[in-house]
Amino acid sequence: MLCEEEYGFFPLQAVDLSFEVVEESNSFCAGKVALKKVMATAKFEHGNFSFPFYAAIPQKAGKHPFFVLANFRDHVPDQYLPSEEVGDHGFGVLSFCYKDVSSDNNDWSNGLAGTIYNNHERCKANCGKIAMWAWAASRVLDYAYTQSNLDVSNAAVIGHSRLGKTALLAGALDERFTCVISNNSGCSGAAISRNKNGETIENIYNKFPYWFCDNYEKYKNNEGKLPFDQHFLLAAIAPRKVYVASAVQDLWADPESEYLSCVAASEVYEKLGLPGFVHPDRLPQAGDVFHAGHIGYHLRSGGHYLSREDWLHFIHYLQQKA
Repeated sequence: MLCEEEYGFFPLQAVDLSFEVVEESNSFCAGKVALKKVMATAKFEHGNFSFPFYAAIPQKAGKHPFFVLANFRDHVPDQYLPSEEVGDHGFGVLSFCYKDVSSDNNDWSNGLAGTIYNNHERCKANCGKIAMWAWAASRVLDYAYTQSNLDVSNAAVIGHSRLGKTALLAGALDERFTCVISNNSGCSGAAISRNKNGETIENIYNKFPYWFCDNYEKYKNNEGKLPFDQHFLLAAIAPRKVYVASAVQDLWADPESEYLSCVAASEVYEKLGLPGFVHPDRLPQAGDVFHAGHIGYHLRSGGHYLSREDWLHFIHYLQQKA
């Protein structure tokens, strides 16, 4: 239903997938982390598509839990990726730049969009760009399955803002992700759509229609007709863990609606006999951290950003749940 009415269906599947290490360094982070640049190539019936990603894995022996990060840039480290600190906590990070997969605009001729649509018109339920970026996250996870130093039983997917929406969709569609982390994903991400403040479906669809399938347009100023709300997306991740992070000043994303989505999704976990969203009977306050259940949450001070503080909360949650 979420694919049919909001994000769209991927129109075809790759018939082959391969990886090539094109750069490698063992001196990253003062030699504590091995860094590789990898080129992923997916073969489709009428053409190939390739995109790069980086794998930063601690040098210490053993299998490491890891994050797949959909990022806005291909930098390692990056303002949204404190690589050394993540590595010091024993985690690997496999990160890709979303624009290396498909451009963030209404151009359907380049990147993955050009390959899968091949100049054909999209149907109303065909996927938009968010689903394409989510597809790429799963291909990076495919690579992790080929690496003996990565613990695929502890694989988290993470993204911020539009890429937080991407992470949620990737995690809902790919059950191999054991934890799904949304940072400030807001409208059409973690935040419920009905009666929300800040960004609405009309706002987001008018500015970014290409993120979604065409069917989503009919819910502009018409949220009451949605056959679902965004807590369905969180609930689709059950029984695996999901984490929603919000920021007090990120009013466009609407932290209250993100919180209420966690509350609503909790019922599914509880019906499965799992602790869902364990929280006090009140709205959240700055500094709140709720890590007891399968739905993790924190509300930090400040605005729209993926911060070091956020990363440390995610790491501590995963270490606690390991």
